Amino acid sequence: MVKILVAEDERDIRELIAFTLRFAGFDVELAQNGAEAVEKAPSVNPDIILMDVRMPRMTGYQACEALKKNPDTQDIPVIFLSAKGQESEIQEGLGVGAREYILKPFAPDELATQVKRILKELGKA
Repeated sequence: MVKILVAEDERDIRELIAFTLRFAGFDVELAQNGAEAVEKAPSVNPDIILMDVRMPRMTGYQACEALKKNPDTQDIPVIFLSAKGQESEIQEGLGVGAREYILKPFAPDELATQVKRILKELGKA
């Protein structure tokens, strides 16, 4: 079963994402911020990480950079989820190593479809 680590600081959004992905058949682990995601990723060993950009303790950009510097997590694809959709922010996210940038708000079924597409492109679905 595909394992997804979700890092999102807003509880309601985190729970909605988790419910949506579990309903779509994924194993989901949760982190409340970027620092927790960086801490959990090596032991969870997810197939993909979905991460908010704006979080306390460590932003998504900082967390992605840290994950890409760690040999144990550098190959895990990171997908940013953010309401901040300016081109400069998208480029910054891709620049720190994210594979993709999904804009909020999104419909739950749309998120599941996007995740499935990305996993298929990665050969993990």
